[in-house]
Amino acid sequence: MNLVELIKVFGDESKCRRYIEHLRWSREITCPRCNKPATAIANRFQYDCDECHYQFSATSGTIFHDTHLPLTKWFLATYLLCESKKGMSACQIQRTWESVYKTAWYLCHRIRAAMLEVAPEPLDGTVEIDENLCRGEEAAVACKGNVSVVIGIRQRNGDLRLIRAKDAKSKTVREIINANVGGEVEVILTDESAIYPWALDAMLKSKHKTINHTREYAHGDVHTNTVESAFSLLKRGLWVLGIRSLRNTFQPTLTKCRFVSTIVRISFFSATRLLV
Repeated sequence: MNLVELIKVFGDESKCRRYIEHLRWSREITCPRCNKPATAIANRFQYDCDECHYQFSATSGTIFHDTHLPLTKWFLATYLLCESKKGMSACQIQRTWESVYKTAWYLCHRIRAAMLEVAPEPLDGTVEIDENLCRGEEAAVACKGNVSVVIGIRQRNGDLRLIRAKDAKSKTVREIINANVGGEVEVILTDESAIYPWALDAMLKSKHKTINHTREYAHGDVHTNTVESAFSLLKRGLWVLGIRSLRNTFQPTLTKCRFVSTIVRISFFSATRLLV
């Protein structure tokens, strides 16, 4: 879907609400408290439960709950964030639909936070692992706490995990690998960093292959170029978003980058399902 189609399909409030209702209740509209059928209230975008008489709307209990912004702006911001490969800053959102900066900033963080998976499935197949240091703009003046270690784990033709770690020691990396890599993994690809022989358990060590970056960056299918491309996109995204400090805004950026870096980028329709 392009921007012209988005405006055509979701050009007014009623169309947006009907779409949210379709996502939440594909058949019959039911009460979110007692799960009983509900009746529409005349001249209002609300429903009344036939059993407990709880009044609710399509946005109740979602990221849109109690919002004073039109849903058309929420949908437009979601589309722009999903379609921007390197991200979009709150200042750019502010200029796009002429709002105050505080509203745009709040909107961007709510959307990025909704993209976080609660219980992601373990990765399997061919998995690439790498570590990297990310710095905010304040790192140029040696700001304490403004350099973060990021562990990247990527399944070939599959999902991506970017995890903020407290350090790059083998014990920390082992915990992250065990939490994200499943037992059905076929091969684990890393560089020749000294942390990985100690970070992998006995089962994963037998499936471990390395690439020596001092000689070559790929030897057939043995390479970590896929996960390194995600790091490249993440760092460009930090620059585009103008993030000076990594203390409070780094984790939402990792979440957003994880979606736009996957082989099949998340679409607007997939993103809206996460918001409700």
